[in-house]
Amino acid sequence: MSGANFILLINLAVAGLLAASFMAVSFHDAGRAPARWMASAYVLGVVYSAIEFSIPAFNDARLPVVTAFAVFLGATIAFNGGLARKYGVAPPWTPMLFFLAATTIAVYFVQDLPRQSLTRIMAYQLPYAAMQFVGLGIVWASRQSRGRLDLILMAVLAASGLQFASKPFIAHALGGWGANPQAYLQSSYALVSQSLGTVFALALALLTLGILVRDVLAEVTSKSEVDTLSGLLNRGGFTRHAELAVHDATRLGVPVAMVIADLDHFKSVNDSFGHASGDRVIEAFAGLLREAAEDHHVVGRIGGEEFAVILTGANLAAARLFAEGTRHAFGALPISGLPADSRCTSSFGIAELHVSEGFSDLMRRADEALYLAKNAGRDCVRVSTGPADGLAVFKIGQARINGRG
Repeated sequence: MSGANFILLINLAVAGLLAASFMAVSFHDAGRAPARWMASAYVLGVVYSAIEFSIPAFNDARLPVVTAFAVFLGATIAFNGGLARKYGVAPPWTPMLFFLAATTIAVYFVQDLPRQSLTRIMAYQLPYAAMQFVGLGIVWASRQSRGRLDLILMAVLAASGLQFASKPFIAHALGGWGANPQAYLQSSYALVSQSLGTVFALALALLTLGILVRDVLAEVTSKSEVDTLSGLLNRGGFTRHAELAVHDATRLGVPVAMVIADLDHFKSVNDSFGHASGDRVIEAFAGLLREAAEDHHVVGRIGGEEFAVILTGANLAAARLFAEGTRHAFGALPISGLPADSRCTSSFGIAELHVSEGFSDLMRRADEALYLAKNAGRDCVRVSTGPADGLAVFKIGQARINGRG
């Protein structure tokens, strides 16, 4: 068995394993379509390898050679379909399928050219190169944010396209690709070509698998951080995202403020009108916070009826406007399930991050200001203007709660 034959067998086995891997990922991928298209691509890779391996058994190899070309090009098209689904780009099915048909016809007719003709070899390899660059264009055209793996994938797609484009010249330098199709696997070129194909097929598969698994894990993490009732971040998710936001704001020298809100007399709503009505109150307040917040703000439900917002890029005055606006809107909002003349209110505590503070200090001061708002009769906003002031606010609030002020 020649070295090319051995590598071709390896390619067949590897393609099968990769197809199974993508199918396994598809069962855990909410979209599923990207992984399934990738699996289809590597199933076609198995078929291609099997056809290539069988070519020496044919007296007239024209049909299996053309079929192998069409199957492999179809595999690259299926791979591009998976990329398009993954990156939210409309798959260019019509031009790709037209290209498949046109190039397959061209490959059929170039069989009449001399075996070592550069035109004949190019007719095989340049369509593969073109599909790799189409894949690169799909990733490039995506509006999704691209991480390190996505950028590496783009680089590998470009390199893969270049290696396909260079193969006609490699074949010429190595003395051709066999006297006939049956002799192809005995040529030095076949060993080089199949080896390059294995390297790039594995690289592209591992990168796309890594990207799909990354996205699946991100989705699982996101779901674990979301409060199902309000649709906002739960306490754990809020803390993680808020700490990152505060860290970035501190590093960039951007102001950041925190608002903590508590629904007034929420227990009486549940007791008087039932927990379903209480849930609608939670949903209504969460909706107001979501509408008022910008995309870069962090909004969460951190307790039963307690909410928090990190306002990056906002100072104390802007945070107070945010809180007052939400308070007035909530107080005027009719809630389904409550009497028509019934209105709910909320209390707010606000603090702005100071240079010497971290996230926990900011949250503590906002919480202290909230205590003062609750003690001042509720349905109001109270502000902590600084670290020392925040402690004073808390002590005054505690004294009133204890009946001493």
